[in-house]
Amino acid sequence: MPVPWEALIPFGLLTAMFGAAGTLANVSMRAQNQGKPPRYSVDNWDAMMMSRDKELTGHKRGQLATPVAPATFASSIKL
Repeated sequence: MPVPWEALIPFGLLTAMFGAAGTLANVSMRAQNQGKPPRYSVDNWDAMMMSRDKELTGHKRGQLATPVAPATFASSIKL
């Protein structure tokens, strides 16, 4: 049975386009998360830590190495 060479061009194009779309989606997700992979299965503890990090650094994925919080952090109570 002969190989239909005409079908290889569309197959190559489809493969390249799916690969490009997946790569661009991965780059976009990592760019929104400061170069870190996206979070899955976020529970209540993770949500609280993300809100704390957002208040401390201004971004939900940011973290600080300093143990002293800003002055505005002490008065913001969220339940």
